[in-house]
Amino acid sequence: MRNAEGLAPKAVRTQLRRELRLAPVLLVAALLAVAGAYVVPRGFEAGHLFAIEDDPGAIADRALASSFNSEVAGREIEAALAAKDSDLAKSFVDLAADRQVALAPELVDRVNVAVAEDASASHVAQSFAYGLVTGEPSDMAGLAGTALGDLFVFGDIRDAVREGSRLASGQEADELILGLACVGLAITAGTYATGGLAAPVRMGLTVAKAARRTGRLSAGLAARVSRMVRGVVDWPALRRAAGSFSITEPQLAVRAARDAVKMERADGLIDMARNVGRVQAKAGTQAALDGLKIAESPAEVARVAKLAEKSGSRTRAILKVAGRGAIALSVAAFNLTTWIVSALFTLTMFIASLKSATERGARRYFRYRKRRRLQREADATFPV
Repeated sequence: MRNAEGLAPKAVRTQLRRELRLAPVLLVAALLAVAGAYVVPRGFEAGHLFAIEDDPGAIADRALASSFNSEVAGREIEAALAAKDSDLAKSFVDLAADRQVALAPELVDRVNVAVAEDASASHVAQSFAYGLVTGEPSDMAGLAGTALGDLFVFGDIRDAVREGSRLASGQEADELILGLACVGLAITAGTYATGGLAAPVRMGLTVAKAARRTGRLSAGLAARVSRMVRGVVDWPALRRAAGSFSITEPQLAVRAARDAVKMERADGLIDMARNVGRVQAKAGTQAALDGLKIAESPAEVARVAKLAEKSGSRTRAILKVAGRGAIALSVAAFNLTTWIVSALFTLTMFIASLKSATERGARRYFRYRKRRRLQREADATFPV
């Protein structure tokens, strides 16, 4: 039998009250709100990182925003000047100007003086000659000498003879430098034949050899390039011909190297060399060498090339401050996905809890109104 409030029997009323309790739902909503305050911002940040993962310029801007200021710029410039690296010091001055970071005027003057000294005729001539003879450039003039030697096959023959002789005699040879030298000899013919269209590739190979020789080629990238070189060079044929390599008879080395190189397999190596050449053309020799030290794969060399095309002379400073963080995100894609999924789940559950709380609150209110109405009717029917 129903009572005056029109309610169901006691057991049913108890069940209804339990279903309409607000406290548990409000507690869940509060806990989800706290979790959301932590998770959701990181989810939005993860979404932003996904959006810029293929844009090295945006990645570098993000890295610099938290790590580059007047103190850092000043300290790095002083260190570069102490190391007599005016190119790096000037790169930091350019980066500071681009990001509107204040520098002491006297510090900028010292950088300008150092740049002028390194651009003097005597320094340029010395650096050019050193690069031509040793193949180990330290600046633009040195790379010009190295590139000239490679363009006229002297540099590649020098490297091929040195490493080939070691290979033929059973000594330890740097097969990476030997392979790059042989590919360079084949590319040089293409450079002449195409009127210089292959010059960026030729320059890229020259820089790659210099990086290997000076220890500025990362271990990961060296392993990748070595695998590509092994796929391009016919090593048994090269070993048979290596004993005949001689500076006094360069045509033998040229012929043997070109016969051993299978250019139809060299697309990957050529693409990487072209990207290195792009870095050198846009940001300079030292930036190209710094990029090869940071990059762990040909794909990352391509990222350095994109960064250099956007940043120009500022590239060295960016790579120095941000390191690999200038070309690649430090957070794994799996972690980014986890944050995004967590944020979406938390938001969804928070909205669901608010919906449940609203529904329960509305039902409680309507039941309260109904009880009041029934009570007024009962009072009118059965006055005290």
